[in-house]
Amino acid sequence: MAEITFITGSTLGSAEYVAEHLADKLSEAGHTSELLHGAELDEVPLEGIWLIITSTHGAGELPDNLLDFSEALTEQKPDLSAIRYGAIGLGNREYDLFCGAIKTLDEQLTTLGATRIGDRLEIDVLEHEIPEDPAEEWLAEWIKAI
Repeated sequence: MAEITFITGSTLGSAEYVAEHLADKLSEAGHTSELLHGAELDEVPLEGIWLIITSTHGAGELPDNLLDFSEALTEQKPDLSAIRYGAIGLGNREYDLFCGAIKTLDEQLTTLGATRIGDRLEIDVLEHEIPEDPAEEWLAEWIKAI
């Protein structure tokens, strides 16, 4: 079974709740995981499987607790060719830059050689009061691809 590293970014905790729920579901399926809320680049393995879950702050920006991670990717330009990852964003469609944070990270990771597993999930929190529900549905398909 797989070892998945969760990398989450959130202002109010929604992404962390989704990550914890999905980690439980992965455990039930026989996978192991590590949860890193607001990870630093030097804390994450540069190989294996990541699951990035982030909310969007302000005008499409990363939450404060993922800024250092994103900036380190930009500055250090690590080789991420040994990384496969999933991407889940939480946002509000009423904003022009809906799920802008996950789109930014998704682009950074692919530019550095990482390979996304499956489609990126973008959850509208106005449409899904409990974002864990659509994330769990997405995870059922994502697990098959890992």
